[in-house]
Amino acid sequence: MKGPKDVERLRRYWDEHSGSYDRQMAFLDRKVFGDSRQWVCRDAAGDVLEVGIGTGLNLACYPGDVSLTGIDLSPAMLEHARRRAAISGRPVTLQVGDAHRLEFPDASFDTVVCTFALCAIPDERRAIAEMWRVLRPGGQLRLADHVVSTSGPARLLQRLLELVTIPTGGEHFRRRPVLHVRELGFVVERQERFKLGIVERVAARKPA
Repeated sequence: MKGPKDVERLRRYWDEHSGSYDRQMAFLDRKVFGDSRQWVCRDAAGDVLEVGIGTGLNLACYPGDVSLTGIDLSPAMLEHARRRAAISGRPVTLQVGDAHRLEFPDASFDTVVCTFALCAIPDERRAIAEMWRVLRPGGQLRLADHVVSTSGPARLLQRLLELVTIPTGGEHFRRRPVLHVRELGFVVERQERFKLGIVERVAARKPA
């Protein structure tokens, strides 16, 4: 687990990169991630929490009848999300928050969503445990992220990339969140992996 200084450093990093984030993600969505945002968000239901909502790129992907709350470590990213929500007319509650310590009571949400953020959260195990805590029994967890590849050469490249990306922005390329999801007791209902295994999306449920 990283300390407060590390978390503050990451907050500053994402604040500084908030203006270029959408352009970078638009390229990755087209070339790598495909329809993963729609896949994750379209079946969200009820009271929904998005962890690492960033600039709000997922807002248009949710059904119109969900009650949406989004948290992010970066205030600057959330300002972009607020503008996007205002333009779209999508009601959403946005607040600064730490995925390691979600400021919500136990069993607060029917669905928890996280897309392309667990790769950059310092302690992904703790974040997933917090998602479990705030989910109601029977609630669903919906994730998408880039993960360790099934290809040997690609894994080598991911390892080399991490030499730069972890010290600068805390970005990991060789994680596999679904393993921690299973360990916690979630029931994985649907799982897809593609692009040399680099992209993985998961729909899981907390037992009732």
